[in-house]
Amino acid sequence: MDVSPIAWIALIGFIVVVLILDLFVFHRKAAVIPVKEAAAWSAVWVTLGLSFAALLYLWQGHVAAEEYLAGYLIEKSLSVDNIFVFALIFSYFGIPDRYQHRVLMLGIIGALLMRGLFIAVGAALLDAFHVTIYVFGALLLLTAYKVLRHGAAQVRPERNIVLRGLRKIVPVTDELHGQRFFIRSKGVLMATPLFAALLVVETTDVVFAVDSIPAIFAVTEATFIVFAANAFSLLGMRALYFLISGAARRFRRLQTGLCVILLGIGVKLLLTDIYKVPIWLSLSFIITVLAVTFAVSWYETRGDRGRAKREEMHPEELPDAGDELHPETGHSTKGA
Repeated sequence: MDVSPIAWIALIGFIVVVLILDLFVFHRKAAVIPVKEAAAWSAVWVTLGLSFAALLYLWQGHVAAEEYLAGYLIEKSLSVDNIFVFALIFSYFGIPDRYQHRVLMLGIIGALLMRGLFIAVGAALLDAFHVTIYVFGALLLLTAYKVLRHGAAQVRPERNIVLRGLRKIVPVTDELHGQRFFIRSKGVLMATPLFAALLVVETTDVVFAVDSIPAIFAVTEATFIVFAANAFSLLGMRALYFLISGAARRFRRLQTGLCVILLGIGVKLLLTDIYKVPIWLSLSFIITVLAVTFAVSWYETRGDRGRAKREEMHPEELPDAGDELHPETGHSTKGA
């Protein structure tokens, strides 16, 4: 896919402008985004990302549009999984919702820069060494195995090498000081838990990039499409965070779905020189797996919301653990 420098400038310029509007104009205040507002903004960002596929279709044809859609869906799914990890990091450091804004803002900027670097390195390796494609395929199979074996994402900030290195150089306070990353106490420069959380978020994203970049190169080697899919999947990630960070149980099968997708595209890479899987088949596979994943997750958790409401409204009426329930009324038979 031949893309002129003007197209690159236009894409990067658009991403920068949209990021500035999102991070410094629309949501410049340190505040929690309400669920309804987060849902509305998430719909806006997803619509924007899908609209770019329509633009590619008109400009480069259906193959480019299908490659972008496949890459966008992979990256968006991985970003949803990453959100739960960020929530665990914030919980570990005791960061209140109102202060997570700044960490997420800088985290998104850092993620974009990190992905850009990884994409450039990945593209150069693929261009110089054909064997790189097999390395990427093996990495994806390894990632799928780790997801299958460990299930939900685990994060242990206390084992983070960079954080441990920071603590040897700069003391970290036990308490937050508003949105400040550093303070001076008795003439000594000290980092706050907010900076520690940012450091872990940024270094964790390096691991995410190692997983996601090979995944998108499995569906396209067009650097322009790879970068666009990554950039549009990261746009609006803060709104998406406030929308779903507290609903991990509603996505209980996401890990399984991602495992299947990573396994499938990993095998696709390993079979590159034997059989080239059509992009429409890859796209159909990704859409089908995601649809089944979310449908099963919704079905398995459909009663959670009602159960939580009943527990909140009538806790005294709930049966004790081990009580037998009447087969017709559903009430406890205790004391009957």
